[in-house]
Amino acid sequence: MGVAEPFPKYKLFVAVIFNPIINFDEIIARCGELWGAIDYISEIMDFSFTDYYEEEMGRGLKRFFIAFKELVYPSLLADIKIASNNLENEFLRNGRRFVNLDPGLINLSRVILATTKDNAHRIPLRDGIYAEITLLYRKKDFLSLPWTYPDYREESYKKVLSDIRNLFKSQISQSEI
Repeated sequence: MGVAEPFPKYKLFVAVIFNPIINFDEIIARCGELWGAIDYISEIMDFSFTDYYEEEMGRGLKRFFIAFKELVYPSLLADIKIASNNLENEFLRNGRRFVNLDPGLINLSRVILATTKDNAHRIPLRDGIYAEITLLYRKKDFLSLPWTYPDYREESYKKVLSDIRNLFKSQISQSEI
């Protein structure tokens, strides 16, 4: 019989899609207030992989990633997604959403995203929150899965996630010293 062990901690990140009418620095500040010290902010990229958000959020959307210094237990992912949904509501303008926050976790072998959308490959966590393994890390590269979002298949995103993974790797190696 296997013995249940405590989960190790993962690196928390948030992938942000936003309409530039919302102040970039305000998004970062509010995320920091919720999840603590930020140790990584990616460059701002155009978000042009889908028009899914345009009707609600407008055109010319941008994307960036934030990662947080404090490592978290994966069992907190549902709480983090609920908090991110509440934070999105703080940026509503005239009932329209202008910020989309997608929290995720990275360890040395995978990228996990939280979502409110059910699908066959997603695992229910609690309170309408699901988790999915979006990318696997094998042979020094992130590998896409059949359900991986098109943007997460792109080298520019994989580079960002690799940078975050390297921060995580450094953190866990320092904690073992």
